[in-house]
This record gives sequence, structure tokens and C-alpha cells, in this order.
Amino acid sequence: MSRRRRAEKREVLPDAKFGDRMVNKFMNCLMLDGKKSVTERIVYGAFDRIHGRTKTDPVQLFHDAVNNVRPHLEVRSRRVGGATYQVPVEVRADRAQTLAFRWLINAARARSENTMIDRLSAELLDAANQRGAAVKKREDTHRMAEANKAFSHYRW
Repeated sequence: MSRRRRAEKREVLPDAKFGDRMVNKFMNCLMLDGKKSVTERIVYGAFDRIHGRTKTDPVQLFHDAVNNVRPHLEVRSRRVGGATYQVPVEVRADRAQTLAFRWLINAARARSENTMIDRLSAELLDAANQRGAAVKKREDTHRMAEANKAFSHYRW
């Protein structure tokens, strides 16, 4: 982290096919080794698979899935007088979106389907329907924050 000033937020351009900034941001998170074309093939293939299964708009389903995975509370470690407390704090909107992307990608990579297109489409469908590993991760995070509500007065 720079000690001089806060880093400027770069403007993310919309993606080529749907014109959606959130889809492009998701692609950038999914990308490995700078291979954007591979990531585009995976995401657009997953969206085509979703459209084929559900006959609905895949971008809208993607937004629903991200909103279902997005956390509202998380715990942060806070050291007070030699003891470390897990203090529940509200999550900023940009961090909530980043965590949702990360959890969706990790859950998709951990699935047992053959191709990444199948894994991603199945995980997005599960997340849109309030099931799946990414939604479970959000519920676990909320449960942890709820259990440590007694330490919320240590918030800073």
C-alpha cells in the first residue's frame, strides 16, 4: 500500500458481448495468466449454457447470483489488551462484490463437472436459486458475524 495517497480507482470498461461492466469485472477476476480470450470463452459459454437450460436472460441471472452471494456482514480481527476478538462489521459495497466474485469462482473451480463452462454455469444457477457452495460461504460468514455480535462494541 502506498503511503503517499490512496490509489485511484480505474474505470472498468463494459464487456464486448453484453455491454455490462460487472460481467467484465467478473471476467478479470476469473482470468489466469492474462488470458482474456480463454476467460471470455468460459464466461460466454457458461451464459449460453444457462440460456439454453432456463430460457432466461443470462446476464440478469448472473446479477441475481452475485446479489445472492454478496455478504452484508463479516468479522474482522481486533486486538484489545492482549486478546483478539472477532468483531462483526458491515461490508462496503465494492468489497462485497469482490468477495461474491471470489466465492463464486472458487466454488465453481471446486466442482466436479468436466469443463469450467459446465462448472461455472452450474454454480451460477445454484447461486441464483439460493443454493450452492458460494451461498453457503455467505451464510457461514453471516453466522460467524451473528455469533460474535457481543463484541460489536469493539468496532472502530
